[in-house]
Amino acid sequence: MAAAPAKVAVLLAAYNGREWIEAQLASIQAQVRVDVDIYISVDPSTDGTEVWCAEYALAHSNVVLLPPSGPFKGASRNFFRLIRDVDLSTYDYVAFSDQDDLWYADKLERAVTALRDSQADGYSSNVVAFWKNGRRLLVNKAQPQVRWDHLFEAAGPGCTYVLSQALASAFKAKILSCWDAAQGVDLHDWFCYAFARSQGYRWMIDPEPGLDYRQHERNQVGVNNGVASALARWRKITDGWWFSQVWLTASLLEIANPFMGLDGYHGKAFAWLKMACNSTKCRRRTRDRAVLSLICLYKAAFDRR
Repeated sequence: MAAAPAKVAVLLAAYNGREWIEAQLASIQAQVRVDVDIYISVDPSTDGTEVWCAEYALAHSNVVLLPPSGPFKGASRNFFRLIRDVDLSTYDYVAFSDQDDLWYADKLERAVTALRDSQADGYSSNVVAFWKNGRRLLVNKAQPQVRWDHLFEAAGPGCTYVLSQALASAFKAKILSCWDAAQGVDLHDWFCYAFARSQGYRWMIDPEPGLDYRQHERNQVGVNNGVASALARWRKITDGWWFSQVWLTASLLEIANPFMGLDGYHGKAFAWLKMACNSTKCRRRTRDRAVLSLICLYKAAFDRR
């Protein structure tokens, strides 16, 4: 007798997504060999997203539109709201969803099988970025994990994340325990990965892409490809935003590490030099390691705060 399909709760955060959300929901509903319920939280929008989602939920018994609770002013806080307000206890797995991608029909089945076979609790995968002009690009995030990568980067796009019941429940408990402070976290997927790794949960990154990752001018976080994207990310690192998120993550999760103390960020030269010398333990991709080393060397030389 065949085992019952895995029950998966899909948490979808939306904001001004009327243009894309119908196609995204169709791709989630088309998932094979899993039992899916979809929970939608809409940040107050101006394009009719809430009304359309309400009508869609009325027409589909496996879709729930959560009552208004925003403004969230960012996807991270919207996802935290979903994690807080949805009862996850009856599901085998929990998946995150953006509003504008296109999932392959076996995305969730592949994730569930991979988690079961590897006895891991967290899953992410590569994606195929696509643009309106027809361009497509494989986004490779499946480099081998290293000792401290979870403190400095996510495990890939959050729209690929699938969590076991155990990990989802533990992550929810953590979010609830530091709710006010967690509102300062700008990237929920990075924080989730950091939580999982720091608490000893096993995470696997699948080299096989599970979805088409839509790129447009309203992406909160898009593909790091091209000069403009690289410059934008460089500014976020050099203006202090990125390192402030590293510190906040370490502080909230009480991650003991050799680079900073839990009472504040150490900007002294020796600390920057130590991080530069250990970049291979901090980022998975060679290019990202080189960039981190350069930034740390710059700060060692010029940052005396």
